[in-house]
Amino acid sequence: MTRIGRREFLKSGALGMMAASLEAGGKGPDHGIKKEAGGKGTRFGLGLASYSLRGFNLEQTIGMTTRLALGRIMLKSMHLPLESPEADIAAAADKVRAPGLDFYGCGVVYMTNEAEVEQGFRYAKAAGLRMIIGVPNPGLFGLVEKKVKEFNIALAIHNHGPEDKLYPTPASAYDKIEKLDPRIGLCIDIGHTMRAGIDPSDAVQKHADRLLDFHVKDVTSATKDGQTIEMGRGVIDIPKFVRTVIEVGFAGTLAFEFEKDESDPLPGLAESVGYLRGVLAAL
Repeated sequence: MTRIGRREFLKSGALGMMAASLEAGGKGPDHGIKKEAGGKGTRFGLGLASYSLRGFNLEQTIGMTTRLALGRIMLKSMHLPLESPEADIAAAADKVRAPGLDFYGCGVVYMTNEAEVEQGFRYAKAAGLRMIIGVPNPGLFGLVEKKVKEFNIALAIHNHGPEDKLYPTPASAYDKIEKLDPRIGLCIDIGHTMRAGIDPSDAVQKHADRLLDFHVKDVTSATKDGQTIEMGRGVIDIPKFVRTVIEVGFAGTLAFEFEKDESDPLPGLAESVGYLRGVLAAL
């Protein structure tokens, strides 16, 4: 596939305006584009990983997510603490869903012992979630699989790049779960995957049978030192990635995780959301 550069993309006539206004027509909470150039249905939706807004409270996070017209959200513990009483978790979940957001998951949840596994699944059940994005220690997979079956809540393992001793790449997690319940899968962070020197599109193709979730971003370089940058300005071939996700029939969420500009993330996050929507429209 020919890579579409940022400059070439923005030169393509009305697509810049389409990227900014695509969702203004009130298409409902599932913000996946229904057809791409070949007529194939697009099954995924766009959402937010709330770590992007870690400097803001829950109410502000809800407001910014709806302002971006993202229909789905997964919360990090700073927005809804894991140790909260179940009644408080349920009340907060109602608040998140009140404006029409699909509060589908939580994470990243670290599971270093059995108590943390139990806590994570109790939390997800109280919030009415379908998925935990987690990092369980490999010795806990027996208990994790038991809880997945007990609660019918999926667990997606998140890779964190070259510094991560447990799951630096999608493959390092896949190798440990490929024989477990299929509801145990991957949340591929495409930025950390690229920082590990792996093309995210290749990872999608290799692990298509275990794809549960994505954290999407762009990074400055395909090295350990790569940093989050506005989507389209970095080294990830976003059009190729989106095309690959469509081709494998992924039906979950592409959740934006914008780690740059902690105190003022909305401009860069909005640019990234608009860029990806424009890529979808172009395809």
